[in-house]
Amino acid sequence: MVPYLHFTSGDNLLFKTWAPSSHGAIAGACIGLAFLAIFERWISAMRAVLTAHWRERTLIIMRGGCHEADSSPSIPSQEKASPDVEEVNVNSLSSKYAGPAVSFRRSPRTVAPFIVAHDLPRGILYAFQALLAYALMLSVMTFQAAFVISIILGLGIGEVLFGRLGGGDSHLLH
Repeated sequence: MVPYLHFTSGDNLLFKTWAPSSHGAIAGACIGLAFLAIFERWISAMRAVLTAHWRERTLIIMRGGCHEADSSPSIPSQEKASPDVEEVNVNSLSSKYAGPAVSFRRSPRTVAPFIVAHDLPRGILYAFQALLAYALMLSVMTFQAAFVISIILGLGIGEVLFGRLGGGDSHLLH
């Protein structure tokens, strides 16, 4: 292993026995790494979608409703207000403001309860995504420039394809 970017062959890729030496083997490894990077972005998007779903299900469970899962989320009315929601009148907070009375509803900050059906798959999915990220990192650490370029292109393509799903809060780094 040479400690600088290079296009020469002979670097081990993840395992001692995986050492692509011919141009075709390096091209195949690059294609595989690009697909692995795209797959990592898909896992990230699915994790974000599932996290949003689990968050919604947790709120329904915390409200105590099981039949509300089919209804679309909307702003709660006075009749549907949950007992854990506090109504705040903005004008009572500041006497300097002379505009119309505005009120809004906010939920108190609480930690979601531990639900095995949500938290166990969430942890497994996160660990699998971390495994993929470390495999990509180890591939980059070979300093084989073709591998690095393939991984960057694969991550970019995967983000273009799947980045808009789930809100984007499932990246490992943020």
